[in-house]
Amino acid sequence: MEYILGIDGGGSKTVCVLMDIQGKIWGRGEAGASNYQTIGVSATFQSIEAAIFSATAEALGKIEHRINNLSDKIKVTAICLGLAGVARIQDREVVESIVADLQISLNFCVEWELDLRRKIIICHDALIALVGGIGNDIGIVVAAGTGSIIFGINQQGITKRVGGWGYLLGDEGSAYKIAVTGLQMAMQFYDGRGKATSLLKGFQSYLKLQNMEDSVEVVYRSGWGVKEIAGLAIIVDNAAVEGDEIANQIIDEAVRELVKATSVVIDALGFSLHSQVNKQESNDIFEIVTVGSVWQSKSRMRERFIQSVTTIYPNAKIILPRFEPAYGAALLGLKRLNELG
Repeated sequence: MEYILGIDGGGSKTVCVLMDIQGKIWGRGEAGASNYQTIGVSATFQSIEAAIFSATAEALGKIEHRINNLSDKIKVTAICLGLAGVARIQDREVVESIVADLQISLNFCVEWELDLRRKIIICHDALIALVGGIGNDIGIVVAAGTGSIIFGINQQGITKRVGGWGYLLGDEGSAYKIAVTGLQMAMQFYDGRGKATSLLKGFQSYLKLQNMEDSVEVVYRSGWGVKEIAGLAIIVDNAAVEGDEIANQIIDEAVRELVKATSVVIDALGFSLHSQVNKQESNDIFEIVTVGSVWQSKSRMRERFIQSVTTIYPNAKIILPRFEPAYGAALLGLKRLNELG
């Protein structure tokens, strides 16, 4: 039996699934972060290796239970790695070197048959989120968590990306942007140059501050980065639920930015009813999958987004993810094997 490894590597964890050529998942493993740009190549290799080890170990137990005379190795004939921040040629070269090192690792029972470079797929994590979320490679993913990115593919295989440029250049609609704007509005109220908002008390309580002047030391302290700041978005969300005007304005602005970015992708790919790009098929329903922590908002952020998008694009169907991104990576590997015959 031939197997495919699907890997979802991000800034917080790495997930690997092992799929057979019939599309059945036999094993799943998790490990630490695998963004080499932030943790280095060696640590990235170790995380991917550990995730593969966990997935293949689980699979061996299941397969051996069914087949008594199983050889002690799993034959992997394709691998797809969807990794955050992989966009440039030099990024791909780094990941290819990691895959080469994986093939000589003695830490798991895998027989590699990646004789063709085409059997190794290295792509952005937005692609595997789309394929996993929808179950195929046609549609749009709106990812809004610590950062934000919107990515889509149409029936002709044309792709369009908006966002994903990081917290300094973009990430509109993300938890980070929501949190930072909330902090700024709270400080403006504290200074006397902004409208009254419960965000001031909310941040002060959450951060255990004696007074807001201590916020400088807390927010800028060593060890606090984008992820930690993004975690403060919950204060804005809670305040919005309680009816705070400023907090609701921040949430509404985040939704507007995500709708704007999504509209650009929809129009570019010809999914709109009025599109001239893909006119013959533009009446078809198309799917948008929402992924990321922002959509778990208690302030009905996802509902606001759905209402805005479907008002403009009535043929849009907005769904929750059907499968996880690592599953999407494995599906891409399976598709490649089928294309190669």
